[in-house]
Amino acid sequence: MNNYLSLYGLKTAPFNITADPNFFYQSSTHREVLSTLNFGVVQKKGLMAVIGEVGTGKTTLCKVFLDHLSKDIKSSVIFSSPQFSQTQLLKTILADFGLEPARLNRFDLVKKLNSFLVDTSFSGKNALLVIDEAQNLTSKQLEQVRLLSNLETSQEKLLQILLVGQPELEDKLNEFKLRQIKQRINIKCRLLPLRKEEIKNYIEYRLNTAKAQDVAIEPECYQVIYQFSKGIPRLINLLCERVLLLGFVQGKNKVTPSMLKVCIKELQ
Repeated sequence: MNNYLSLYGLKTAPFNITADPNFFYQSSTHREVLSTLNFGVVQKKGLMAVIGEVGTGKTTLCKVFLDHLSKDIKSSVIFSSPQFSQTQLLKTILADFGLEPARLNRFDLVKKLNSFLVDTSFSGKNALLVIDEAQNLTSKQLEQVRLLSNLETSQEKLLQILLVGQPELEDKLNEFKLRQIKQRINIKCRLLPLRKEEIKNYIEYRLNTAKAQDVAIEPECYQVIYQFSKGIPRLINLLCERVLLLGFVQGKNKVTPSMLKVCIKELQ
């Protein structure tokens, strides 16, 4: 790995597919979603949703969003699991807020959470629940989320809830039996793939963040990368990582369209 990095003058690998906020590239759609979510939380809009295709950077965006929240906002982040019962879902949420109810039945869990939210609001603070991979929520779990969205005073929502998921989440919310929760979503954002003209800036941003000193990419490469990835960051990363490894094997620090096409065949 060190030899691979040294060939290109890199301090770290630039195209890992982990959700690293340090490599977060703010495309036009990412900036718009972040701005909208900030507004939704500050204005206490209650239930919100971010929908994005696999690999568009939803989890990374959430990390960046949470990292820049005001200290007055208490947050809980959970990953949904269809194996959770409604009670287990509640227990997970409370545990992430640092709450330990004396009893573990659903009534007492909601009562404990409501008391916490009232105290939080009374002290001038706010509370946010983020559910990642929300497309995995069952109908019963989504109904529990809807009930939590009803926790409010006469003036404002006590709990801001952000559902983050793949397009299957939207399909699920369009089901007739879930129309009540769909109607309560005050803000819905779509996280779109990068536009063709953003591909070059995205790749250069990640290379610069990794302190690249000796990487050359022929201009024609960006069209090839876009055709393969359709602007999805995870696919861009996979292809770029593969072509840098190929360059290392061949002892070349210049990326060409022919090298990319070899790597695309390996990835397909």
